[in-house]
Amino acid sequence: MRRTPLYEAHQAAGARMVNFASCELPINYGSQIDEHHCVRTDAGMFDVSHMTVVGIHGPETRAFLSHLLANDVAKLQTPGKVLYSCMLNESGGVIDDLIAYHLDEEWFRLVVNAATRDKGLAWLERQGAEFRISVTEHHELAIIAVQGPNAREKVHSLFEGEIVAELRELKPFNAIIHGEYFIARTGYTGEDGYEILMYGNLAMPFWNRLLEVGVKPCGLGARDTLRLEAGMNLYGQDMDEDVTPLVSGLAWTVAMKDERDFIGRPMLEEQKAQGIPSKLVGLVLEGRGVLRPGQKVTTQAGEGITTSGGFSPTLQKAIAFARVPMGAIDSCEVEIRGKHLPARIVKPPFVRNGEACEGIL
Repeated sequence: MRRTPLYEAHQAAGARMVNFASCELPINYGSQIDEHHCVRTDAGMFDVSHMTVVGIHGPETRAFLSHLLANDVAKLQTPGKVLYSCMLNESGGVIDDLIAYHLDEEWFRLVVNAATRDKGLAWLERQGAEFRISVTEHHELAIIAVQGPNAREKVHSLFEGEIVAELRELKPFNAIIHGEYFIARTGYTGEDGYEILMYGNLAMPFWNRLLEVGVKPCGLGARDTLRLEAGMNLYGQDMDEDVTPLVSGLAWTVAMKDERDFIGRPMLEEQKAQGIPSKLVGLVLEGRGVLRPGQKVTTQAGEGITTSGGFSPTLQKAIAFARVPMGAIDSCEVEIRGKHLPARIVKPPFVRNGEACEGIL
């Protein structure tokens, strides 16, 4: 297993470590619930150095990414702009979801999931062979995500001079380079904050400075409950190579208004023409119980299945994503340990700005 440059910091903080995508990472530092609430109310930080950072360089970089991604990199005209997209196979299934950063016309950066690293890199190399580009994985980089309503100001306190004013003006889904730090206003928790890339030798000092200004270390457990509350998909559960973005709640990431040719487009057009058979919805369990992936869901329009699920610390209820027939509305039943328990069908997200979204409770 790999260890990130922050492994010793996790050990010193008493983290419970687990194997995630062949990397030793903290699941929590004691109380996952406390870590979750800290991100919702103040500021928490996550070691996400296990993510795969890839540089795409060359004169045909933009043409390559236009062909590769379901979302359209034509939206990225200014250096520092950021785009979320899926990378599809010829059948329209999701090979991976990723973030693309525009640095200049011949240099884009991709951050892809660690669990899909091998197949993702192989796909990039295969598809890139027809373009004048190079694909470089950057093992030397670490990533720290700082998230929460106070996250940005606490990060700002670590810098001095004009960069602080620039960070305060930085819009969501934009990034800037400051010295050896690449700072993006993105995240995976539903809260404001930054994802900061840096060389591995800088990660420990930066982490310790964040500790000094009151940012709490948080593990994978809190990251999962936070992203679930925020209505954010997890690759391998809510989407994979066998389902398209159109049935995974990600139609908004597919740009088909022009004639751009991208991998998987013909199958998406065919699916739309035939009628999209199912959709990804949110579920709120009405009573006591635990929602987990893989539970059968019965609706008035037919059967479905939960894809992600868990206890929401913010709502104090069990919540889930489920793939159900298109006609499913209002209420359903979820089979849990042989019992059929009532649940409501809702539209994610469940939580925004630390509060339940309208219609969730």
